[in-house]
Amino acid sequence: MKVLVVDDEVDIQDLFLQKFRKEIKNGEIEFSFATSGENALVYLHEHESEAILILSDINMPGMSGIELLREIVEKNTKPKPIVMMITAYGDDETRNKALSLGADDFLNKPLDFGDLKERLFKR
Repeated sequence: MKVLVVDDEVDIQDLFLQKFRKEIKNGEIEFSFATSGENALVYLHEHESEAILILSDINMPGMSGIELLREIVEKNTKPKPIVMMITAYGDDETRNKALSLGADDFLNKPLDFGDLKERLFKR
């Protein structure tokens, strides 16, 4: 499984690599990282034929996760990536907006990595 993590917090990469160490070593999951919505779009363009799952923060400088989601849905990339939104602001309005725009799932920060693993590997 290929996962693109989009988050402006630079420490997130080390955290994911630590929490998924076993799954990475076993070849079950492969991570790529983008620090902005704009960088994520470049990555997706360069890897457009790959099936991918995107974990995107909502609140980022520049292009927000909601704007990134909108771009992904409008571009109709094939295969369509699964998009899971992550935010520290888990209010119903933000959640409903993300889901109405086509997000496949919604997670709150701080991430519960046990829950995240369960959601990723049940797909």
